[in-house]
Amino acid sequence: MSHLFGHDQPLGVQASGGTAPSFVGSFDPRVRVATAGLFAVMVVALHQVEFAFGAFLLALGTVFLTDLPLRLTLKRMAAMDGFIIVMLVMLPFTTPGTPMFSLLGADASKEGLMHAVLIGVRANAVVLMMLSLLSGLSPVALGHTLYRLKCPAALVHLMMFTVRYISVLHDEYHRLRMAMKLRGFRARNTFHTYRSIGYLFGMLLVRSLERAERVLEAMKCRGFSGHFPMIDHLEFKVRDGMLAVGFGVMIGALVLLDRMYVFAY
Repeated sequence: MSHLFGHDQPLGVQASGGTAPSFVGSFDPRVRVATAGLFAVMVVALHQVEFAFGAFLLALGTVFLTDLPLRLTLKRMAAMDGFIIVMLVMLPFTTPGTPMFSLLGADASKEGLMHAVLIGVRANAVVLMMLSLLSGLSPVALGHTLYRLKCPAALVHLMMFTVRYISVLHDEYHRLRMAMKLRGFRARNTFHTYRSIGYLFGMLLVRSLERAERVLEAMKCRGFSGHFPMIDHLEFKVRDGMLAVGFGVMIGALVLLDRMYVFAY
């Protein structure tokens, strides 16, 4: 996660002092997070490619209401697509249905292809909307927002600590790898290599435990009692309600039309 955003930088774009927030960034963070979650749940429920593509267009339109850099946004979308591309490619060959073509003796079905396209469009729509609505929110602000939305405190703490310290573990891993290289270690297909890699991850766990204990002691010294005090005051305005209702109506209409189409056939 640390390669996607820094410890205290916004999720969507790097902070730049003195700049006004985007149109989306001016709304209450609670409304933005709740709307993004509702959008994700309802888009996943879509069964027709046409309406899933409509949700994708809605997410794409939201991007233009933010200050997200287009290249960075496309890079993050490509990272997500690269993660699921193998599954999407395999679906036409593993889903029974009307054969379209054959590859190395395996038949690709039309139903499998449409299912793969549906999953891809839904995934891109959800990720794009998440990037849009959560742009400008730092991980700390996101954690505070989730806490105010009554999410389990343990999960909120886990998310905030993960975002904060995963880069620390990443740096520790590189230090251990560098120490191994300075001692002449070269990865090969040998038992010594496998044992050394096992020692590497074992030592990483040991260092992680030691760092966690030091962090806990430091937090206790600063009066940590199991929860973070909320020092910011969020105010729900009429325009925030209009945003939530507007998104709810649009995505609700897509889901309703999708269900009507399914039941009609």
